[in-house]
Amino acid sequence: MALAAEDIEFIKEHLGEWLAQQSLGKPPAVYEIELRERMVRVEEELKHQRELIKTILVEMDKRFEAMDKRFDSVEKRFEAIDKRFDSVDKRLDSLDKRLDSLDKRLDLADKRLDSVDKRFEAMEKRFEAFDKRFEELTRRIDRFMFWSFGLTVSVGALIIAAVKLWP
Repeated sequence: MALAAEDIEFIKEHLGEWLAQQSLGKPPAVYEIELRERMVRVEEELKHQRELIKTILVEMDKRFEAMDKRFDSVEKRFEAIDKRFDSVDKRLDSLDKRLDSLDKRLDLADKRLDSVDKRFEAMEKRFEAFDKRFEELTRRIDRFMFWSFGLTVSVGALIIAAVKLWP
């Protein structure tokens, strides 16, 4: 069932009156008081929340300041560590220079030892020649001793034989 244009016009004209009669357009006084009490509680809670947020912000600022101090102290420690590393780098550089000079000295010492080795080889050849001479001399002395001993024994035997045969 469709409404006619006249019916719609009638509803529009009387709708405000009907709502006023039912008091839906204007809430009753009790409902209005409850709404005001709720608004007051909400406002108080908002005020309390605002104070909590302020205290939280203050505490956060304190913590951030403490963290900044810690970061500053850590930064100072890192600067001290950097200085130490720089000094260690300098020491290592000077140590490298010393090691380079030591390498040069060791190279010179190796060259000197090579020449000493050559001298020792020459001395060893001389000692081998002396050794050959002493061996030859020892052989000659051994032969001399053998012949001397043989001659002495022979002469001794001849003397004993001559003394026994001589009446």
